[in-house]
Amino acid sequence: MVNGPGLFSDIGKKAKDLLTKDYISDQKFTVSTLSETGVALTSTAVKEGGLSTGAITAQYKYKNTLIDVKVDTESNIYTTITITDVFPSTKAISSIKLPDYTKGKLELQYFHDHATFTTATILDKSAAINVSGTIGTPTIAFGAEAGYDPTSGNFTKYTAGIGVTKPESSASIILGDKGDTIRASYLHHLDQLKNSAAVGEISRRFSTNENTFTVGGSYVLDKLTLVKAKLNNHGKLGAVLQHEVIPKSVLTVAGEIDTKALEKTPKFGLALALKP
Repeated sequence: MVNGPGLFSDIGKKAKDLLTKDYISDQKFTVSTLSETGVALTSTAVKEGGLSTGAITAQYKYKNTLIDVKVDTESNIYTTITITDVFPSTKAISSIKLPDYTKGKLELQYFHDHATFTTATILDKSAAINVSGTIGTPTIAFGAEAGYDPTSGNFTKYTAGIGVTKPESSASIILGDKGDTIRASYLHHLDQLKNSAAVGEISRRFSTNENTFTVGGSYVLDKLTLVKAKLNNHGKLGAVLQHEVIPKSVLTVAGEIDTKALEKTPKFGLALALKP
């Protein structure tokens, strides 16, 4: 793929990931293996509240094609096929869920040195269409996305944003929810090795006049241990501890408390991912 501005979904992604990724509230156990034929198998068990679920995922890559099949405990089968460079600088992604085959999706991505474009069609009776595009460079990108439902003749969403990415920082402003929300974020790495980072995000919903301000950060204690924390103006305080217990196998412990309502039960999450 060419070195262009990236997809629209990449705008603000680094800051969002630091504030949301791995802040789990369930218990999860994952085991991954790789067969001699090149098939990667992943078994997952999740317990959230009183509900337990499981899934087995198989992934196989052949030349420019990646096949991903997932079967869960509710007898659902999810199949995703990704083909890179089916045409120059493109990626095609097809997904379907069985037995409810009406939940399929077909997506085409195009990458250029100064622009990217994606179009996706939902394979059901509505045949809803989602399109997005960005223009710019790897340093600065302007983008927009929209969703249209031909059945009702209405736009289901439209969003616009701008992102600036530098080696030591990234910033973004996104106008979303059909113009009802605006979100600005800034992430800064505090050292050259990117072992520590700080992030701030402010969002406003115009229909309710609600503002949310969140600050967070991450710090690598050593080559095996990472800690993260975040706090917003509503009093929600979250923290994550990740430790590589053995090579490529990670233990994640996460928690969240409401500092303005300490009588509430804190949220707690635990995950163990074992890899060969």
